[in-house]
This record gives sequence, structure tokens and C-alpha cells, in this order.
Amino acid sequence: MDKKRRYDDACGTALALEFVGERWALLIIRELLLGPRRFGEIRAGLPGLSANVLSQRLAGLEADGIVVREKLPPPASVQVYALTPWGYEAEPVVMAMGRWALRSPQHDPSLPFSRVSLLLALRMLLLPDKAAGWAGRIGFRLGEEAYLAIIADGALAVERGTLAGAEAVFIGEPNDFLPVLFGSMPLAFALGEGRFVVEGDTGRAAAFADLFLLPPKIAA
Repeated sequence: MDKKRRYDDACGTALALEFVGERWALLIIRELLLGPRRFGEIRAGLPGLSANVLSQRLAGLEADGIVVREKLPPPASVQVYALTPWGYEAEPVVMAMGRWALRSPQHDPSLPFSRVSLLLALRMLLLPDKAAGWAGRIGFRLGEEAYLAIIADGALAVERGTLAGAEAVFIGEPNDFLPVLFGSMPLAFALGEGRFVVEGDTGRAAAFADLFLLPPKIAA
């Protein structure tokens, strides 16, 4: 970390802001929460971020021990960026901030929504009471990327790069699914409008979509 601190404050919150307070830093961490990603993949999830600024932020996060560069084994043999074990400990912070901010009337669901954000939102907005009696494997094919949401014991885990055992697969892009997963639009209506495609058991897909809910908005 730069020896010149931006805050003269011993509080851990102030120190945390010295690590992730720069614009885009926390969102870069968000994009790495589901596993290592190439430089171009991180930038694709953050379309407003320039390559130059991304390089600067990754260098800073690496210097602070939050991110590390790795090389994938053959046949990929490409450089990726990954969170360190300590970096992964930021996940509850990212999730809590997201859930807190979603209560604002200023939240605009029409803005771009990254693929990683969609899967993290599923974990964030899962209704434990409803999920307690539900178990299943639901896939998401988002462009060239595949993700598997696995619900068991009232919790949701995500595997990247596989659709193994998926009972149903949502095919589209993240913003396509929002009215169904986090709104009030019935799955059948969305499919009839051609918003996205579901392969496999649409009944299971509809039941899955009913397990999530946005937090209530604060009073205006």
C-alpha cells in the first residue's frame, strides 16, 4: 500500500477504504469472487472501465495482497488474476453492501449487469425459508460462459464452467432474467415474449425463480 495514507484514522473501516476505496477496486474484487479471470474477462464485466485503469487497480490490489497473478495449466496456459485467500474474505462485505444498496429507490435494474453479478445476486437474494425444502441444480448459459447454481440445505453454491446435472438451463444475458428472478414476471410470460430461453424442465426453472426476492425499498 502507498505509504501516503488517504485517511489519518486507526479505524478498520478507514483502512479498508484505503484498500478498496479507489473507483472500480471493489467491483474488480466482485468480478473475481467466482474464481480467477483473464484481464479481458474482468474488463468485459465492467464495460465502463478502461484497460489502463484496470491495470492500475489490479497492480494496487496485488501490492496490497488482495489479488495475485496466476498461470492456468495447459492447454489454457494463460495468465489470470485471482483473489488471495484474504481477498476472498471480502465476499460478505461485497454481498452486504449490495443488499443494503438495493433498498434504495435509486437502484436502476435497467443498467448493465455483469454475469458474475447475476450469480452473486442469486446467492444474496435467496429466501432461506423457501429454499430450506428445495434442492436442485439449475444452469445458466451466458454467452460463452456456463454456470451451475446448486441449492441444498437452504444455501446456494455456484460452480463456473459446467452445466453437469442441470435440471434446467437459462440461456440469455443477465439483464434478460431480472424481471423473472428478482421481480414479479412469471416465467411463462417471459418465455412467451422471447426474453430468453430455458432448456430442460421449465417447471423446475419456475420453482427455482420463486426462491428469490429483492429487499423492500426504503420510504422515499
